[in-house]
Amino acid sequence: MASLDATLAIVAADAEFFRLFGQDSTEACGRSLYSLLHPSAPGLLNRHFARLAEGHRARFVERMVGIRGEEVPFSGELTGIAVRSESEQAPSFVVVVRPDDESASLTGQDDAPAGRRQLLTQLDAQILEGVASGASTVQLAARLYLSRQGVEYHVGLMLRRLKAPNRAALVARAHSMGMLTIGSWPPRVLPEFVKDTDNRRSRSRRTDAPRPRTAASRHEAAAPRTAPAVPGARTAPGIPNSRAS
Repeated sequence: MASLDATLAIVAADAEFFRLFGQDSTEACGRSLYSLLHPSAPGLLNRHFARLAEGHRARFVERMVGIRGEEVPFSGELTGIAVRSESEQAPSFVVVVRPDDESASLTGQDDAPAGRRQLLTQLDAQILEGVASGASTVQLAARLYLSRQGVEYHVGLMLRRLKAPNRAALVARAHSMGMLTIGSWPPRVLPEFVKDTDNRRSRSRRTDAPRPRTAASRHEAAAPRTAPAVPGARTAPGIPNSRAS
């Protein structure tokens, strides 16, 4: 549990809250709550906190993805409660975070999802987005100009990489890691999880680019090619030289 001021900065929190996010009081206090959550959190939670501040509701419960120590994401529920006092015009807030799998997120067990450094290729990201939106193998193959075996190959790689037994678990793992956008449809893989291929592409274009032709090479290419002369062979005007039969 943590106490927030009107700007959602952390004022105080209990030991469990600090432990959950891998922070101590000196690191967390004074920081925005959003600095501990997935980048999509403001778009999802601002509306709830605004309603609390306006007095339209007393509390809310919403799904969220937190970041433990800026490395390991975990999913859970965040409950927000407005706290009002007569001396303050703007209310303060209390938040309670309940992780879905506390043991995995806090102890770093081997079966916990990989960290934020886990990256996907652009093709893997497109396939994961398709799987998350419910597309079949045939639909993905037609959309991405792949064979069905190619789609299944990339899905299999991601299943092993994220330690998921099936496609549904793959999407759930991706959501728990914060790889997919929250609150939008269809889901998209955030750019920070996709490998940057721009440099490789530019290097490839430079390597494959045709070399400029010099004046000598252009003259050589433009000059007509004639058959080599054969000693002792007779030629007639306008008739190409050929071997005597």
